[in-house]
Amino acid sequence: MTTVYLIRHAEAFGNINEVFQGRTDLEVTDRGYKQLDQLAERFREVRLDAIYSSPLKRTIATATAVNRFHNLEIIKLDGIIEINGGVFEGRPWPELPVRFPEAFDLWKNHHHEFTVEGGESMKEVYDRMKETLTDIASLNDGKTVAVVSHGCAIRNFICYADNIPFEELDSIDWCENTGVCKIEFKDLIPKVIYKNEFRHLNDETATLKKQRWWKK
Repeated sequence: MTTVYLIRHAEAFGNINEVFQGRTDLEVTDRGYKQLDQLAERFREVRLDAIYSSPLKRTIATATAVNRFHNLEIIKLDGIIEINGGVFEGRPWPELPVRFPEAFDLWKNHHHEFTVEGGESMKEVYDRMKETLTDIASLNDGKTVAVVSHGCAIRNFICYADNIPFEELDSIDWCENTGVCKIEFKDLIPKVIYKNEFRHLNDETATLKKQRWWKK
């Protein structure tokens, strides 16, 4: 049995400035650093054998907080990075339906079919998250690891791990910033124990409840 804590990064400036963040490498906000203090305390007494992180600043900062009381090497993996948004990258959300109406319609209404000029398709994200997390479980058989990733990437993996058809990706909720999913792998088959759990946050530090973009 391998246990994986799959964690979304702390609030970054793309989350509050309402731009398509994707692989745009933005810093963690002041509230994000408060989230990280609370996340570090949550993981203080959790036994961890390894920590993996997407290579972007916001995930490295989050992995560093998880590691605060563990003194482990943080292993950077491109396979758990956020979706490459291509021409969406760094652009304000209100601009997207005007400049790229077809691609934005896919993002908004047919998430599993999303593809965009210069970027990744959603199916490519799904496949690489499935492959990378399975590889991590294989390399850490019988161990407990933390994996720090991103909202869209985590959504795709939970779709796979919860045995939900890829065509129903839209039914998967977005994770709160620093939200935690716990997955157990047995014979490299994942089972979701819980998802988007953020009891370490409070009303001041939670992000999603202050935003509207993710609501239907």
